[in-house]
Amino acid sequence: MADEDICVVLTENDVSQWDDETGRVYHFPKQYQKSISPGMRFVYYKGKLKSENKQYSSLRLSDSPHYFGIGRISKIEPDDAGNLNAILTDFQKFEHAVLAKKDDGYYEEIPDSKKSNYWRSSVRPISAEIFADIAVAAALTEPRHIIGDIKNEDVHIEDETDEESLISYQEGKKSSKFVTTYERDQKLKKLAKALHGTTCFACGFNFGEFYGEYAKDFIHIHHVVPVSEFGGSKNVDPKKDLVPVCANCHGIIHRKKDRTLSIDELKAMIAASKKTP
Repeated sequence: MADEDICVVLTENDVSQWDDETGRVYHFPKQYQKSISPGMRFVYYKGKLKSENKQYSSLRLSDSPHYFGIGRISKIEPDDAGNLNAILTDFQKFEHAVLAKKDDGYYEEIPDSKKSNYWRSSVRPISAEIFADIAVAAALTEPRHIIGDIKNEDVHIEDETDEESLISYQEGKKSSKFVTTYERDQKLKKLAKALHGTTCFACGFNFGEFYGEYAKDFIHIHHVVPVSEFGGSKNVDPKKDLVPVCANCHGIIHRKKDRTLSIDELKAMIAASKKTP
């Protein structure tokens, strides 16, 4: 895996000698130093609740081994004892546990060489694909993002300045139009950002890098499949149906009412013009 494709699992214990703060600070020994680096996305994990720690059951999402949140590692700082602290940011706690074991095995890929002791490691590198699978599994237990079929009604967009208000429609249909009835689902938008980041998929522009801290994490979220192509209501999967794009690219994608450009088409246009933002 390339470095940018590596994420990490951070294990949080019910009882710890360290002054960790969930979602803010995570202490780890130097032996895991090569597994954690600034910018990495992480998944929080808790192992099986031990019988002697039953008083912590109400503080967990499940007594079974499970994942309970995601975020990003901001920086690494040494502590007074020669170990390290990961400073965390963008923490999103799941509303429901994602159990580590699923019907066909585990989310994490366990190497043959570590089958007997894999779960003993408190810090475990995983692929971006596994990170995405866990994050999406958490979203699927919550209210979904639905595209509704609005019969014989004009399309109404409540806020033209909303980041997700740009939609293309086919003209000439007599019986129906489609509109996102839960378009402003903030949980889904945050999840799409966590899965894909906040750099434009088409041109590579990043608001935070260009404008600084004030614009950090700002991005539009684009529906890959045009609303006009749905034959009825449709669940939207943030992993494959939503991508981040900058405001300029989003505007060009939806410039024509009868056509929505694909990301690849827009990339080709940018390459042909030999211009970057």
